[in-house]
This record gives sequence, structure tokens and C-alpha cells, in this order.
Amino acid sequence: MEGAVPPSSFIDKSRVLNVKPLRSLVPVFPSPPQAPPFVCSPPFGPFPPGFSPFYPFSIPQGSQSSPDQNQQTAGAGSTNQAAFPYSQPTHTPPGPIPAPIRSYRNSITVAEPPHFSGASNGAAPHLRGSKMVRKKAKKIQDAAFSLSIDGDKGSFKNFIVGCSSFQRDDGNREMVDYVLMTFDALRRRLSQVEDAKEAPAGIIKRGDLKSGNILMSKGLRTNMTKRIGVVPGIEIGDIFFFRMEMCVVGLHAQSMAGIDYMIDKIDLEEEPLAVSIVSSGGYDDDAEDRDVLIYSGQGGNINKKDKQVADQKLERGNLALERSLHRANEVRVIRGMKDSVNPSSKVYVYDGLYTIQESWIEKGKSGCNIFKYKLVRIPGQPGAFALWKSIQKWKEGFSSRTGLILPDLTSGAESIPVSLVNDIDDDKGPAHFTYFPTLKYSKSFNIMQPSYGCNCHKACLPGDLNCSCIRKNGGDFPYIANNILISRKPLVYECGPTCPCFPDCKNRVSQIGLKVRLEVFKTTDRGWGLQSLDPIRAGSFICEYGGEVIDSVKVKQVGDEGDSDEYVFDTTRIYDNSLKWNYEPGLLDEESSVDANEDNKIPSPLIISAKNVGNVARFMNHSCSPNVFWQLVLYEHNSEAFLHVAFFAIKHIPPMTELTYDYGISQSEKYEAQSSNAPRGKKECLCGSPKCRGYFG
Repeated sequence: MEGAVPPSSFIDKSRVLNVKPLRSLVPVFPSPPQAPPFVCSPPFGPFPPGFSPFYPFSIPQGSQSSPDQNQQTAGAGSTNQAAFPYSQPTHTPPGPIPAPIRSYRNSITVAEPPHFSGASNGAAPHLRGSKMVRKKAKKIQDAAFSLSIDGDKGSFKNFIVGCSSFQRDDGNREMVDYVLMTFDALRRRLSQVEDAKEAPAGIIKRGDLKSGNILMSKGLRTNMTKRIGVVPGIEIGDIFFFRMEMCVVGLHAQSMAGIDYMIDKIDLEEEPLAVSIVSSGGYDDDAEDRDVLIYSGQGGNINKKDKQVADQKLERGNLALERSLHRANEVRVIRGMKDSVNPSSKVYVYDGLYTIQESWIEKGKSGCNIFKYKLVRIPGQPGAFALWKSIQKWKEGFSSRTGLILPDLTSGAESIPVSLVNDIDDDKGPAHFTYFPTLKYSKSFNIMQPSYGCNCHKACLPGDLNCSCIRKNGGDFPYIANNILISRKPLVYECGPTCPCFPDCKNRVSQIGLKVRLEVFKTTDRGWGLQSLDPIRAGSFICEYGGEVIDSVKVKQVGDEGDSDEYVFDTTRIYDNSLKWNYEPGLLDEESSVDANEDNKIPSPLIISAKNVGNVARFMNHSCSPNVFWQLVLYEHNSEAFLHVAFFAIKHIPPMTELTYDYGISQSEKYEAQSSNAPRGKKECLCGSPKCRGYFG
């Protein structure tokens, strides 16, 4: 070391030096004009001539952030102990700055990237605490998104975060919906970008991971305060299609691990307590009972064949469950099941609060010891998993649906039967009508120029600008995998019947018919309604509005005659523009584009009557806070263009949830509403929404 005293030199150790601490020394500044003026340089430069940076400011600026210091304690699983920070970063520190000692705890055993912890949407549910997690995390790290996602305010151009610090700590229903919609909108856009480019072999396309990473970095999340019991804004029966969704709303903070826990202090000692578990079928869980769950512990070093190769240990999540048994605290239970619409993926349903009744150790199939925990559901909660089991029995014919009137009111017109059910009163069905699954046109939709189909001879591919249908959509494919709509826009162009591409082309979503099992049912106070027996993912196509296309003259004539038509759909009505369903370009540092425009500007008005001829869409009721929106779709047939009205899910919709959309109001009704409480002749709205207008047209 420079300036060190050689070992051979004599040192008088009896001499005491008068050394003052550094903080007591007065700084000495050079006085002009003998010296240049004093300069206070930023930590990372630039530095004036003659000054050299020193550690740690000599380290080049990077993107690696320091380990999170505010996460209360990681949960189960070997990869998520330091996953996803619970605080919003305001500046990315330079390089690998040493972490404070308090950020390292006994339970943290695996180093992770700062934000990507290897979230799973069910592809690897067995990774509750195994070495496979590390390999999975490595693959995900290799597929890390290249976008700049720092927390600087500059990255928020064109985007205003509607999330206060209080809402980040403790959410509500509106905040949970907002975060989930933002997450999925971003995921859809990221998936669209990935689909449009040729990715190298082995690259994992995981828009859910990238979306979650961006929201975490921006601080756009809620319920960051880890807690035992109910999570504000999350209801029993809520569904999730990605583990990351549960992370950003605070239901289950671990993106891969099945056990989430927190550290509780008792008499100056810390002990872990379980707050939530995910049972997704990867371990030997006994999950068939509606109110009792036999849950397997974590760990045991699961190998590639999903076999346990070592005894589980009483640590981390296992220890937290054991402590919760003695404390008798509530534990949130999320059950993972196969998606009936897309069997290759999973759907997670929040089943409410349980308590741990007992625990034991037993030999697993591989001969190794496994911790077992018996969790019992707290009585008095709404049914969630129990409802799913009932629906499964109805579909398989093991039990009859209460109040079933018709097993298929479409008489085979749809590829999937639509049942008619009334368990409210003695009404045997709606008034007679002719079922027709699509629109009946008396003449084609009048367009300014002839319409021609694409020239693709196989399947239309994202990013192929040689496809005329893709060019009509602004160069972007309107759908991603599982027939999910990416963005609302004034008009979506689909391939028509005369396009030479394959009949199963992904750009024919609204023409493929029903994909979910729908049911027309009698409501308590709003007549007949429509619901689904299957879970519906946000952006999924539900149905088309079938009926007869009429003109405004006929509508006025019917009104003048006093014969009301409650089954009229009119695109010229005024709709609530507060719904922002598309992704925020500012989150991706993109300029505002056409896809960000959600205004219902249509090329020509379209009025449909479903009174005498129609399909299941005629039974959808109005709501001022709907879970379904309509989208105009155009495709050509024999050089003529035809407009259609397609309905898509605004958000994830659990089974047996009524499907509703906003009926809107007419121009005249808008002016009447400004001068009175309700326009003349309008009906009282019974949607029950906190944003209810009190009436509907």
C-alpha cells in the first residue's frame, strides 16, 4: 500500500497522536484568485480538470439495482427470496453497490436478478422450492427485456401514474382493477411486439414477466404492505391467469414459490408466519375437497422428472406453516386449475381464508419425507372453488343444473350449446325469437372504395406487411395467442370468407363462433341475463351481436308507433369514454399511436335489431361499470365490406358472473339528462355499480 511504513522501520508505540474524527474537521477551500473556484461535482461526473473520481463513483453507471431493503421477508421457494421489491425506485444506483448487511437474511439462499424472479403462469407449478427454480430463473434472465425501465420521471412521458403512495400500500377494488388492467394491456402489447419479430430459438416469450417487471420498476402496483387475512380490493372468487398478477396486487407476493410468508416479531424474536399459499397440482396435494386442503410442503430438490430426491426440511415456508399452525392465523388459499378453454394454461382462483388444523410428516412416492398440512376453510365465506366443482359436474353430466329449462336454446346453431336456466321463479323462458348467430344484411355496408382480401396462401403472420389485412390494421396484427384482442380501436379489419388464407387464420377471431360455455339465466330484478360457465380471460372474444341491420328511419317509425324495441344496438349512441383499456405508450417509452386511440369513431352508423332475429348477445344487460365492451369489426366478402359488432372481455371474468356492457345514451337523451334527473321514458338502472348513472337508454 502506498505510503505504508516498512516493517523494518522503528515505530514508537508509546506516542499518542492527537487524531480528531473526520466530521469535526473544518473544510479548507482555496481562495481566489490563486486557485480556481470551488466546484461541487455530481457523484458520477462530469468532473472538472484535475479531479479524479473515487470509489464507488469510479464505477461506470449500470442498470443493476441494489438488493431490496424494504421487502418484509421472502416466501417459500428457493428463487423468490429476494424477488420483486416492495418500494418504488427513484434512481438506479451505479454498478454493483454493496448491499447493507440487513438485506441478507438466513432465509435468502439464492441470488436473483433485481426484478425478474422467474414468474410462472403454471408452466412449472412443481417449483415450490427446488433446484429447478435456479435453471428456470436463468432462462428467464436470458430472455430479459431490452427496454429501458428505469424509475426516472423521464420514462413517464405520455403516462401519468394514477397510483399514490397510500394506494400502493393499501389498495381498494378500483385500484386492483386498474393495476390488473394496466398489467394485461402491457402484456398484450409486449406479446404483440414479440410475435411480430423472429425470435432466436430458445428465447422465452413471456410478456407476463416483462409486464410485471415494468410495473414493479414504475411502482405501479398496490397492496405492497404484506398482511395476514383479507387483502383490500380482492374478492373471493377473483381469477388470475398469471402468477405475476397476484404479485402486483399483493395477493401472493411470490412469483414462483407456493408459500408466501412474513416475519412477525414476538418479544424481540422473529418468526415466520404464512400469509398465502398456491395449490396448483405440482405436489402431492389432496385438493379435491371443497373445504379441506391437504397441502404438501416445499423443498426436496425436485429433479427433471418431477421426483423428490431428498427429505424436506423444516425451514422457510415449511417453518412458516408450522408457526401458523400454533398461532392459528388465517392463510389465504389460491387454487390453480386447468383452463377449460385453453387446457395448456392454468387459471388461479382465490378461494378465501383457511386455518391450519394439523401437520405431519409422511413418505412421498419417491420414498422421501414430505411435510403435510391440513387447511380448513373458514365457514361463512362465499363459494369459489366449490362453485368450480359444481360447474365441472354440470358439464360432465354427473349432476343436473338446478332450474334448467333448455340444454341448448340455439337448437344447434352454435358449435357450443347455450343453456337456459331459471332458478328464481316459474317463468319458462323469454319471448319467442328466431336464433341467428350473426348479422343479417339487406345490403352490404357502403364504403368509399372497393374492399379486397389478402393474398396470403397459408396463415396470415404477424409482422408480414405483404398481407393487405395487416396493412389495413396499421401494420400490426390485431390479435395474439388464444384469440386475445390487443387494443380497442375504431375499426378492426379481419380476413374475410374470400381471403385465400387458411380458415383457421388467427385474423378471423370474430367469425369462429362461441368459444366459452354461455348460459342465459333469470336475474332477480333485471329479466334475463347472460353469464359464462367458463372463466373468460381479458381481451377474449365472447360473441357477436346477431340480428337484423335496420336504418334509423325504421327505428324512428317504431318509436312513433309506441312499439318499444328493447333489443336495438346503435353505434351512434354516446358511450362512456372513461374506460381506458389499451396500454399506456409511456410505459414502454413509445409515442402515442393509433392503437392508443379508443374513441368509437366509426366510418358509418350501424343499427341492429335483435327483437325478432338475434343470438345470445340480446340477453346481455346494461351496466354503468361493465365487464364487456363492443368492438367494430370489418371483413369483406365478394368485394363488399360488412360491419359486425364483436364483444370482448374488459377484464378477467370468473364463472357465473353476469356479462354486461354499457348501452350508452342518445344525443337527445344527453341534453335531457343535463336538464333533469333522468331523460323521459328511460328505465331505472339497477346495475348496482358505485358509478351508476341511475338510468339507462
